[in-house]
Amino acid sequence: MRPTRAGATNGQRSKAKTGLLTNKFVNDYPESMIAVEVITDPAAAAVALDPIRCRLLAGLAEPASAATLAERLGITRQKVNYHLRTLEAHGLVTVAEERLWGGLTERLMVATASSYMVSPNAMGPVAVNPAQKIDRLSASFLIALGARVIYEVSDLVRRATAAGKALATLAVDTEIRFKSPADRAAFTSELSDAITKLVAKYHDESAPAGRSHRLVVIAHPAPQAQTKE
Repeated sequence: MRPTRAGATNGQRSKAKTGLLTNKFVNDYPESMIAVEVITDPAAAAVALDPIRCRLLAGLAEPASAATLAERLGITRQKVNYHLRTLEAHGLVTVAEERLWGGLTERLMVATASSYMVSPNAMGPVAVNPAQKIDRLSASFLIALGARVIYEVSDLVRRATAAGKALATLAVDTEIRFKSPADRAAFTSELSDAITKLVAKYHDESAPAGRSHRLVVIAHPAPQAQTKE
C-alpha cells in the first residue's frame, strides 16, 4: 500500500500515513507563494508560450540578472533584456532586487510563480464549457469539467488573495486497478450511491449562511508508460 499524504489545515505540516490508498489534499488558508499561476489573458499566454521566454521563466525560479541568463541560455544579453521586458509587461516576471555596479543599476528578475498554465477561457468564445451540448458519458465532457475547474478555481484564488481571505478546497487523488469491467461497473454504481446519499444528507438549500460548493468526481484510465521500439 502507498503512503497517504494529507495537506495540513491551518498551516500545520503534512504527516505521512501508511496503509491507505487515497491522497487527500486540503487547503483552507492563503499561500504565501504562488505555486501555479493560471494565465487568463490571451496576449500573456502568447508571450509565455514563446520557446525562449519559456526557458527564461524556467530559469527564474530564483532571482537572476540578464547577464546570468544570457550565459545560461547562450543568447545575447540584449535579447534577454528584450524578452524580460516583455514578460514583465505581462506580469510574468518581476524585479526581485536592484544592485548598483559603479554607475549602473543591475536588476535581478524572478518569475511570479513556480509554474504556469494557460486557462481554457483564454480561448474566448471557443473555450470548452461543460454547459455546452456534450455527451455526458464522453471523454470530451470530462475534459470540459477539468477545464471549468481550472478557470473557476484560479479566479476564486485571485479574489481570495486580493481580499486577504482563505479559500477552502479539497482534492482527492488515488489509483484503483479493477480486476474486470464488471468490477469497474459495480464500483461506479456504489460510488454514485454513496455520493447521492452524502449530498442528500448535507445539502441545505435554505441555509441563510450557507455557500454552494461544486463537487466533481472523475475517473479515467491511467496513462501507460511509453515503450521504446
